[in-house]
Amino acid sequence: MLELRTEIEIDAPPEHVWAVLIDFEKFPDWNPFIRRIHGNALVGSRLDVLLGASGTRPMRFRPTVKAVVPHRELRWLGRLGLPWLFDGEHIFQIEPLGSTRVRFIQRERFRGLLVPLLARSLNRDARRGFEEMNRALRARVGASSSSQPGTGKA
Repeated sequence: MLELRTEIEIDAPPEHVWAVLIDFEKFPDWNPFIRRIHGNALVGSRLDVLLGASGTRPMRFRPTVKAVVPHRELRWLGRLGLPWLFDGEHIFQIEPLGSTRVRFIQRERFRGLLVPLLARSLNRDARRGFEEMNRALRARVGASSSSQPGTGKA
């Protein structure tokens, strides 16, 4: 098993971060890593995802949503072929650090026979993609928060 983990602090309430995270239709506008998602954030549903870090060829897969905890967690399981070959459980977590600040954690647990063969590129490319997305999410949430009425920001 291999687990990748990245995190970033975002100056926004959990519900603002969550709203951007599950607005799949707008991912192409801001997300440099997960370039497109079709589907709904509902447990048991299948998503159609296109992802790839900058400088890599994007990969398309169809994960199954495993957990949806509003304002806290979105989790899916992607599989390449048979269960023992290569699985990736992707986890997005939002941890409140107060009423207007969160820690956004992006993790993935990789399992299967192909993991040792892919570990080097996963550590390099997937980690870079996570970090690119984290920074873009922080920028997107900041931009959307400043344009919402009642936030006190202009």
